[in-house]
Amino acid sequence: MRVSVSDAKGQLTELVRRAEAGDEVVLTRHGQPAVRLVPVRRVRDGTARQKLLEAARKTGAAKASSGPDAAHSQDFLYGDDGLPA
Repeated sequence: MRVSVSDAKGQLTELVRRAEAGDEVVLTRHGQPAVRLVPVRRVRDGTARQKLLEAARKTGAAKASSGPDAAHSQDFLYGDDGLPA
């Protein structure tokens, strides 16, 4: 559905409802498309968000434990005396 910006002023509530329902709503200016009304994606519920965060923490913990820690990551550059090799 195409609606001019000037006509949309009087029916904005209805246009928003239609966009939320899945209709494509395009606002035009001088007959040319200017903007499209699209619904904002809903935020996931707390349970789904918690599961996502736990999965990210597990992945991060697995990656962190798989290699040398930062304090010793460049030890190979130095000899036993602490000087560059």
